[in-house]
Amino acid sequence: MSHSDFKPFIPANVIQKEFTFRAVAIGAALGIVFAASSVYLALKVGMTVSASIPIAVLSITLFRLLGRATILENNIVQTTGSAGESIAFGVATTMPVFLLLGQDMELVSILWMALLGGILGVLMMIPLRQGLIVKEHGKLTYPEGTACADVLIVGEQGGTNAKTVFLGFGVGALYKFLNVGTKLWAEIPTRLLKFFKGASVAAEITPELLGVGYIIGPKVSANMMAGGMLAYLILIPAITIIGEHVGDVIFPATKLIRDMSPNEVRNAYVLYIGAGAVATGGIISLIKSFPTIVSAFRRGFRTFLDSRAKSADRETVLRTDRDLPMSVVVFGSIGLVLAIWLAPVLHINAISAVLIVLFGFFFVTVSSRITGEIGSSSNPISGMTVATLLITCLLFLAVGWTGVSYRAMALSTAAIVCIAASNGGTISQDLKTGFLVGATPKYQQIGIMIGVISSALIIGWIVIALNDAYTTVVPAQHPEYVAAADPTAETQVGPDGKTYRVHFVTEQTGTLLVGKYLVDESNQIKYLVDPGIAGVVSEVDGKPVTKLDSPKARLFSLIIDGILTQKLPWGLVLIGVFLALVMELVGVSSLPFAVGLYLPLSSSAPIMAGGMVRAIVDKKRKGSASEAEFSPGVLMSSGFIAGAAIMGVILAAVTGAGWDQSINLSEYIGHLSEADWFAMIPFAAIMYLLYRVGVKDRNNKAKA
Repeated sequence: MSHSDFKPFIPANVIQKEFTFRAVAIGAALGIVFAASSVYLALKVGMTVSASIPIAVLSITLFRLLGRATILENNIVQTTGSAGESIAFGVATTMPVFLLLGQDMELVSILWMALLGGILGVLMMIPLRQGLIVKEHGKLTYPEGTACADVLIVGEQGGTNAKTVFLGFGVGALYKFLNVGTKLWAEIPTRLLKFFKGASVAAEITPELLGVGYIIGPKVSANMMAGGMLAYLILIPAITIIGEHVGDVIFPATKLIRDMSPNEVRNAYVLYIGAGAVATGGIISLIKSFPTIVSAFRRGFRTFLDSRAKSADRETVLRTDRDLPMSVVVFGSIGLVLAIWLAPVLHINAISAVLIVLFGFFFVTVSSRITGEIGSSSNPISGMTVATLLITCLLFLAVGWTGVSYRAMALSTAAIVCIAASNGGTISQDLKTGFLVGATPKYQQIGIMIGVISSALIIGWIVIALNDAYTTVVPAQHPEYVAAADPTAETQVGPDGKTYRVHFVTEQTGTLLVGKYLVDESNQIKYLVDPGIAGVVSEVDGKPVTKLDSPKARLFSLIIDGILTQKLPWGLVLIGVFLALVMELVGVSSLPFAVGLYLPLSSSAPIMAGGMVRAIVDKKRKGSASEAEFSPGVLMSSGFIAGAAIMGVILAAVTGAGWDQSINLSEYIGHLSEADWFAMIPFAAIMYLLYRVGVKDRNNKAKA
């Protein structure tokens, strides 16, 4: 059906309650909830899942409790709320790079970049809506947006699966509390394979990772698992077996291989291989999309020019065709350039500010087009960010901008573009939903702008709180290094109760890694302050410690350092590059494989478990791809992710406040709390629950 023949669910000449205070308020509140869960998930495994459908389901249910709402009000709720997830991905995958560059994350910087990137994404999609959403109707499917429209229409007609989402949320939160909060069973059962030197297997048996695996499906999760197996059952053992007989320290490690644990071998060598593979996979995904990119940019630019003429006579424009005026786009873009340039916390010059807006328009166009064709899950936002970083860093290198401040500037440039591109893809899905149900576009655009602002205000606190909660301070001795005196530096109390001066190392010197340290009166390093996000310390006093791996942040850091300092172990990186190319040649999608190679095997294993459950469920169920997007299993998985992730954020706050020991119940069950087999029982139970819900008759929808 062409766009000229299409009739929305609510006709253009029908006026309903739409942009109401309660719709915007509930949308902003749900956006903050899903922003928090998305931040946690992105920091753990470098990915998020779409929040629009669970927010739509929750909106329908909440409004039935508060007084029935129109379908257009529910649409404003999901539009406003979806901003949280898209902003969260961009922030959580870029801001931790500051830690890896030997700096602190600053709350004001995170807030400013989240706001600027989110608003840039909204502004750039205003002139693109007519060309991509309306004129391409019937060609660009926007699968998540179409599925979300189906949810809203079903809700309008009396059916919803809200109970499934709430059940998943409750089970996920309870599981996380009993597991991490009370220590009743091991969070990451791990086993060293004694018959196979250097090999190990592990599984972080959590509801959120199980849910991710179910949503992304068996094929992608299997590719990720294959990458993890290559790392932990092939590369690490190979390095360990060969390195056992090497008497010298091999760069970039700082100790002998024979003295390393499997995790230390991974951090010293395999991470660089994984980084090369992930970067290559992201670039390959962009190259595959190049015809789409060129077409999308050409059509988007034409639409940008045509929309001014169309907006000249606003009185004749149908309600369902009313966008925010082009003056908002033009003056808003100029304002963004000035705000980016003049904001003192960003340290960005005028050239980079203009680059950000240009990159933003280009990649928002690309993001929206790709999302329309293959959905949000396959949208290569990381590849776009890698491309932005590569171009920016190469330009900086060409003009000699290689200092520490320019590394931060390159990161800020890529971060704002990443947030804008991520938000652009999400907005396009929302606008597609609105197009199908008969919403007023300008109200959606205002709503998601409000969602950007409300979510941006809270995301920075969440990222910093999670980092602080899992930060560990461990002894570090580097007698050959003397820190420069700095009487203005901040101080911090060490584990021994003494006060030390904080010192940041931004250039690796010998065995001294980039990072944050505590130094004494003689300017000697005494402690390493290992961040909770992307930290390198895996155990303290023989006990494992929790860290959020943040794989995308590590990748972006390696690109910045590799180009501007030219001190990367390029041999390891190139191994990853060619591994990705080999995967493509044998017909395997290299990006999920590379992500699995880069992540700990403990993250890939539960994702694979979710994919296996999805494969079994899909064999028993029949239905269209659109129905699958809001099937009971997907809604249950969304609940798992949100409930467990929110509880994870709460428990991180509890840990940061020093209260975690007060709820330790492991002593009541003795050694069972440490037994790997015992930990598998509750995980098997939630797998079975997910299976039972997944195979439930799709026509037997729960009433809210």
